[in-house]
Amino acid sequence: MRHLKIYDMIEAVHRAGSIRKAAEATNITASALNRRIQAFEEEFGSEIFERLPRGMRLNPAGELLLHHIRVQRQDLSRVHSQVADLSGVRRGHVKIACSQALLPYFLPRQISIYRAAFPGVTFSVNVRDRIQAERDLSNFESDLALVFEPAHMVDFEILHVVHQPIMAVMARDHPLAGRAELRLRECLDYDLVLPAARFGVRALLDSAAGRMGRRLEPVLETESFEFVRHYAGYGQSIGFQIPVGLSEEERPDLAYVPMALRDVAGGQLYLGHLRGRSLPVAALKFASQVAAAVPS
Repeated sequence: MRHLKIYDMIEAVHRAGSIRKAAEATNITASALNRRIQAFEEEFGSEIFERLPRGMRLNPAGELLLHHIRVQRQDLSRVHSQVADLSGVRRGHVKIACSQALLPYFLPRQISIYRAAFPGVTFSVNVRDRIQAERDLSNFESDLALVFEPAHMVDFEILHVVHQPIMAVMARDHPLAGRAELRLRECLDYDLVLPAARFGVRALLDSAAGRMGRRLEPVLETESFEFVRHYAGYGQSIGFQIPVGLSEEERPDLAYVPMALRDVAGGQLYLGHLRGRSLPVAALKFASQVAAAVPS
């Protein structure tokens, strides 16, 4: 598989944007790396990089080649996984792009359960928003995406979908903590701590407020749902999250109250992969486990 080494070098130059930086990352001299790239281009029959004053950039032929490289790597990974299954010892590596909401409780638990049965399988978890997750799939940087309210879904093959209401998160002694459900207008009387606008939860809340002729004005806006939960645990503020990212057992100091569906309809949590792609066995098996475990 010596050809895979030159593929690694090509991808390194693409990521770094220059021969010099890529050489440092691949532990090879810049002159040797440049000769390897030039030799490949000669054998390939076409230049794949544009030589610019400040570096290197893939040309259209190079973009096509890079896509081929990524597809070939994934096919090889799938074959490795299938061969391991033949021997009864499942091995492989599963790459997941997921919303922040899955990180604190749900996904660690599911990976732990899976690895208890198949310790030869390793994982990478990439925290992505609803746009980045789909980009990860397209670039073969992730096998699976588990994301709330994806933005486009053009090349998204859906494996499982489950509705998630929006939950108000607050301290256990908050005046609204004992309600069966909350109206959005009631929440607006308190300090709001909200996720950034690019997240699905925030998009749904902004849309709901707009229908009321109101605008959300948070006292605190953050990229971290963990920060939302922690801050909401103090004082009289209210944060928002979806159920899959909450745990009464882990945070007994917090109360979670569903938002009234007539105000905020909630959204969909999707599990999927790149359309038309054949996943490795390990990724498929883990996807089946997750689909059965996602709370509805």
